[in-house]
Amino acid sequence: MENNMLNQHPADIAEQLTALDIKSRNIAFYLLSNDDKVDVFSYFEPDVQYEVVKSLTDEDLAEVLNNLDPDDRTELFENFPDELIKHSINLLNPEERAIALNLIGYKEDSIARLMTPNYIQVKEHYTVKQVLAHIKKYGKKAETLNYIFIVDGKNRLLDDLKIGEILLADEETKVEDLIDHNFVSLTTTTPLEEALEVFDKYDRSAMPIVTENNVLVGIVTFDDILDRMKMRDTEDIQKFGGMEELDVSYTKTPIAELIKKRAGWLVILFIGEMFTASAMSYYDQEIEKAVVLALFVPLIISSGGNSGSQAASLIIRAMALGELKLKDWWYVMKKEFASGLILGGILGFVGFIRILIWQELGIYSYGEYWLYVALTVALSLIVIVLWGTLSGSLVPFILRKIGFDPATASSPFVATLVDVSGLIIYFTIAAILLSGKLL
Repeated sequence: MENNMLNQHPADIAEQLTALDIKSRNIAFYLLSNDDKVDVFSYFEPDVQYEVVKSLTDEDLAEVLNNLDPDDRTELFENFPDELIKHSINLLNPEERAIALNLIGYKEDSIARLMTPNYIQVKEHYTVKQVLAHIKKYGKKAETLNYIFIVDGKNRLLDDLKIGEILLADEETKVEDLIDHNFVSLTTTTPLEEALEVFDKYDRSAMPIVTENNVLVGIVTFDDILDRMKMRDTEDIQKFGGMEELDVSYTKTPIAELIKKRAGWLVILFIGEMFTASAMSYYDQEIEKAVVLALFVPLIISSGGNSGSQAASLIIRAMALGELKLKDWWYVMKKEFASGLILGGILGFVGFIRILIWQELGIYSYGEYWLYVALTVALSLIVIVLWGTLSGSLVPFILRKIGFDPATASSPFVATLVDVSGLIIYFTIAAILLSGKLL
């Protein structure tokens, strides 16, 4: 099998090995050369990595871990039980052990957890010729050669240069003559969400990571950021669908785990919908007197839930992209008030026309007070759609304010909230407009 894989990309080899049963996969992996082991291992999914690690001897595991990129190794350790982390770290050589411990020590949601110490840095007094010689000597292990980072004698970041600027400069030109001290960096404590925004704003392939004192300690490359963005977006989509995020991909999640992730939210939403039934029973006398009101209950509550879900989707996505902050809540309320009022007016008009046409054509008779029924439905739609829009846009702000993920404001959650309140609004308006007539 190894001969057939020699000329393949490590990602393709990893994919083929993943398709094998555990025993065959471990044997095939063991037969790979040491260099191939490291390259292929980094492309395995976390659960596969864990299975492979358990099959390796300490010698082979040490070979893989010592040569694995520090950022990939840190991500691997995050999925290990504590005892295996301790055992694995002890297999590292002193230099790699220091790097691993340093990376693991940072908060889980900080950008430092993704950084690698493998990059090219030079002093400002270097000439271009010296920089090129330095790259040839140390560039093989660097995560990227797109940027060269310039530091002073205390390892404080002074600037960075694109490799193209180095290649196009005269060999005797000093680095200090090429830099302008105008650079972008991230501090080690920067939350991942903020780091994603900085990467997106400046369109960088790599970003330097510095301490509070501007000491350069590592870099983060865009491929690592892209992986984290994918994970974040996947978690948000799953949460917005009304469930907990999956720990691994859908295809690798056992049925029992899927049920566990989904059951909690379903129970909560079911209990919430029970209040809808309670609200209906509270107005049973009104429904008994005017059965026609019950015909429009699905229309009323679905319109409010849909408008709320739309608003929540827009706001959550805008928050994820950094377009909206907590301080923007009043701006959003004013904008959504206008939007909700207009959208409610549109649906209210459609609802009114629908009743009018059905009544005039004799498709269905709403009785002698059909006009009041039509006004009740139209006005209810205006108020409920407005309420749904305001609720859907405000809930994500409330959740972020109290420290929760805004994506928790899932579509089912908002819809359930608006369902209950929508019924109360509908029957309250009906009681006002139809009092002394149908009621």
